[in-house]
Amino acid sequence: MKIIHTSDWHLGQKLLYNDREEEHRLALDWLLQAIEQEQADGLIVAGDIFDIGNPPNYARSLYYQFLRKLLNTNCRHVVITGGNHDSPAMLNAPRELLQALNVHVVGAAGEYAAEEIVVWKDEAGRVEAIIAAVPFLRDRDLRYSVAGETGYDRVEQIRAGIKKHYDDRAAYISEHFDTSGVPVIATGHLYATGAGASGRQDNIYIGNTENIEARQFPELFDYVALGHIHRAQVVGGLDHVRYSGSLIPLSFSETKDEKTIYVLEWSGKMLDTIRSLPVPVFRRLKGISGNLEEVLESLSRFVQKDREGLEPWIEVSVELDRMVPELSTLLQDALEANGGGASILKIQARYPQRQELAQQNAPDLDSLEAEEVFKMKCEQYGSPPDQMDELLATFRELQSWMTEQKV
Repeated sequence: MKIIHTSDWHLGQKLLYNDREEEHRLALDWLLQAIEQEQADGLIVAGDIFDIGNPPNYARSLYYQFLRKLLNTNCRHVVITGGNHDSPAMLNAPRELLQALNVHVVGAAGEYAAEEIVVWKDEAGRVEAIIAAVPFLRDRDLRYSVAGETGYDRVEQIRAGIKKHYDDRAAYISEHFDTSGVPVIATGHLYATGAGASGRQDNIYIGNTENIEARQFPELFDYVALGHIHRAQVVGGLDHVRYSGSLIPLSFSETKDEKTIYVLEWSGKMLDTIRSLPVPVFRRLKGISGNLEEVLESLSRFVQKDREGLEPWIEVSVELDRMVPELSTLLQDALEANGGGASILKIQARYPQRQELAQQNAPDLDSLEAEEVFKMKCEQYGSPPDQMDELLATFRELQSWMTEQKV
């Protein structure tokens, strides 16, 4: 049996107010192609199908189109679990309809263990795999508030609640099924101890980053398919506990990560191989940093390279010793002068001198005139002395205009 593990699609996500629709469409088309080429029997999606609880219509359309096209492949079984970004109600709305198509959706934790157990069977009715389809576990699924509890008590209750949730599912499977000859797989959407993230990840439970250790998952589980961390990786040195990572880079901090899906090949209960399939880069996200001269040179080199795919997006971090009027225009003009073909989404100007000045004792503003405060701010931002007269003239003109407006 061959199963594909993926997670964290985040359909409907915006990167600095820019839609990712085309990237997600290409990524899902590639995933369908991979499923066909691998002749995968099953697909597991471990949470965060959508980026927000009320995703835009195009994101919903991408999701349902993918599931419809999946019916034309060799994939006979699908398990989809909710993540912390997903709306359980929205995911579960078509649950009964999708279940008739062997697409099992678990948007939220069930009151009873049986509600999260999915059994995959072949055409003859023989069990092929047993899935503990555990979604993101919300606070209310794990604990009851206790008056006077400390933050430490709360964290320990959450950890204990997560472990008990998996222990209960494992106990139910052991009690009701013969697991000797079939894979038993669990899903999860959480932060496992030892996992490394490329950038800031949502802290699912306040005050508690690491929710469970890899060794705390019950031994019954032959594979644990995790979501939430966007970098594909093995957790805790246990080869069968893994994050598949996100399908596309979701921020500029993820540009160096290779995006993948996992292909699991089973012989009965034996997990023979775990292969990583790299997802193509459909749109290059590029971070460029340095002083102004270095940034302009890097922009020139970057846009002159031939590349396929969607228009690249660039984040610029430039170190300045003074304010540069219309910095964004300057950078955009440099981009266009070298052929364009890319968009700068974000420009961050950094002033090392500002940090030094901030460490100095702040003056008493009540004892200063407005012009003195203005001059200090100009100096803080690195404005050269030879521009001060012009800046002061502009400031006085603005002051005069504001006075007239009040009258």
